[in-house]
Amino acid sequence: MRGINKLDNRVAIVTGGAGGIGKEICRCLIGEGAKVIMADLSESSAMTAINEINPEGDKVTYFRLDVADEESWQSLYKYVDTDFRRLDILVNNAGIYLLKDIEETSLSDWQNVMNVNATGVFIGTKLALPLMRPTGSGSIINISSTSGITGSPFEGAYTASKGAVRLFTKSAALHAAKDNIRINSVHPATTDTSMVEVIWNSSPDIKKTVTENVPLGRLAEPYEIAKTVLFLASDDSSYMTGSELIVDGGMTAI
Repeated sequence: MRGINKLDNRVAIVTGGAGGIGKEICRCLIGEGAKVIMADLSESSAMTAINEINPEGDKVTYFRLDVADEESWQSLYKYVDTDFRRLDILVNNAGIYLLKDIEETSLSDWQNVMNVNATGVFIGTKLALPLMRPTGSGSIINISSTSGITGSPFEGAYTASKGAVRLFTKSAALHAAKDNIRINSVHPATTDTSMVEVIWNSSPDIKKTVTENVPLGRLAEPYEIAKTVLFLASDDSSYMTGSELIVDGGMTAI
């Protein structure tokens, strides 16, 4: 017989929860007893994901969220406060990718990537704190990237946005520590999702080359990133805040 789930009675939001890493995060969280709000721009993608991971529809609900829009966040938190009366876990997973070097990147490109990848994390984190504070605990997990740690000549805006997430997480963690709200970041290397198909499409041999350069000899699977998020969401990581967990098959060790 299985014991008590790690996340029983906890309420979680996962942004960008409809596909790739986000869907697997939702799957992991509900598997440990959490009630999950799948926050995503695409209702059709979210419904497809919910039908896959929770066909009964009793553990995951959908809310349309534009992470770059503060009013959209406010509507989400009002819904959570009204319907669930608490927020225990926030996973800032929503993000977009841009494969362009600095000179190819327009100002509009830059602003779009920063708005989604960095500003969205800021708004979501800031507005989550008042909902978490009354419970005396909380865990916020911000999905950054190994691109937020090491540079790349081919993804200037993306690298900058993920670097912003990395250091914002540390600043926010120090601010929220007095309230026992933990804030950490996760840094995956290239993960085999539809988001990186633009990379594979750029050259017929690029996926093979990228894979061969990973010390473990393969790309990450979305569930492997999700398991790291589950660890940070649970009490197993109760003494961790302001940390960065690198999940990269050894890439940053080179």
